[in-house]
Amino acid sequence: MSADRPRRSARRRGPGAPLTFGDRVMIAVVGTLLFIALRILGWTTRKRFVGPGAEQLFARFDAAEPSIIAFWHGRMVMMPFAYRGPGACIMNSRHRDGQLISRAIHLLGIEVVRGSSTRGWVGGMRGLLAAHARGRDIVIVPDGPRGPRCRAKSGAVQLARATGAPIYPVAYAASRARVLSRSWDWMCIPLPFSSVTYVIESPIRVARESSPAELEAARVALEERLNDAVRVADAAAGVAPERTVEYIGTVARQAES
Repeated sequence: MSADRPRRSARRRGPGAPLTFGDRVMIAVVGTLLFIALRILGWTTRKRFVGPGAEQLFARFDAAEPSIIAFWHGRMVMMPFAYRGPGACIMNSRHRDGQLISRAIHLLGIEVVRGSSTRGWVGGMRGLLAAHARGRDIVIVPDGPRGPRCRAKSGAVQLARATGAPIYPVAYAASRARVLSRSWDWMCIPLPFSSVTYVIESPIRVARESSPAELEAARVALEERLNDAVRVADAAAGVAPERTVEYIGTVARQAES
């Protein structure tokens, strides 16, 4: 009997396991500290916005016309500070690390629904659609939560077809940053007092009656425009071209594997 106990406990601590009291305390404390760190980055970095979609997106913010904002997982740290709209909603995973991020995002004023492409997808999509119906902008990370890096899944395109909202691909790069190249997403964390360039590409629109081939074409277009935005942002920030190629180049290698 005693030999079975560790195995039952391990199953309870799997991805769908309920959080313990200690988990909840840790999420509240660490999530709040993460929020403070993000706020410091927001206050101490200089920001500029370029790209063919920038004026359009900010005009939609001013008019409270809901949009879909898409960016790669590795370029998410500074995205809350690019948002100028009346309210946004993002899907985030249910596991403990995801809830840490959700805590910080919530404190930054962004609504969070639970779910991911690997768990709780249907419920998360319903939550995003409900948020859109309330006039929220939808925020989506097409290569999350586990990659492959810089390869878009179909979720953003499906949301665009269901809502009629345009997708705006966005990327940023910083003049001074720490890139976590050992993580799958190569998370780019700007350093305080650096200059951050945001690139907003022209929007992608998806008709409600789109065929499967048209949906795939829109997905490919989103992937290409996001990578174009990365290239422009990296160049503006002085990132070595070979580093950008190394970051984006995994798309071709993983697609072939």
